[in-house]
Amino acid sequence: MEKVRLDPNQLPPMPVALVGTLAEGLANFMAAAWITRVTIKPPRIGVGINHRQWTHGRIQETGAFSLCFPGPDLVEKTDYCGLASGRNADKSAVFDVYYGDTPGAPLIRECPLCFEVVLDQAVDLATHTFFIGEIKTVWADDAIVADGKIAVEKWNPLLLTMPDNRYWTLGNHVADAWSVGKALKKGEAK
Repeated sequence: MEKVRLDPNQLPPMPVALVGTLAEGLANFMAAAWITRVTIKPPRIGVGINHRQWTHGRIQETGAFSLCFPGPDLVEKTDYCGLASGRNADKSAVFDVYYGDTPGAPLIRECPLCFEVVLDQAVDLATHTFFIGEIKTVWADDAIVADGKIAVEKWNPLLLTMPDNRYWTLGNHVADAWSVGKALKKGEAK
């Protein structure tokens, strides 16, 4: 198959989260998809947020945030949280908000998976800050849990693709990671 050169502003599908913070005493949420795991022990996660976003300064003020991962049933509310600014709208009114163990990290009951995160560091970049935090508590609907872990096939997370700016869901399980390639590692495959 022939390769085609593309504009470098391409990204793979990304999980969508609603980043929660406290803003002037109210829960505030923004949609974000520039999220990645950073370390395993302790469990750290990072999220890129544009400097001009209302949430950006609120994370710096509180030192904490949440990542609430919606399913496709929340696509309209999720997109709204990416369109409206917490400076002008009370986005907490759109959700059933609750609090766990981490002050400054409001959670969304309708999201099947939520992380409470305490800020470790903020890496300032040209247009964004990459906020890295330790995951302190994870809350999941029991309907998406199997054997004490998230069962993705039961959850069906919302994904974003860019630059086409579309929401998607997952397809089928293809293979098991750190397993399917063992034959090649042992030199058994051709």
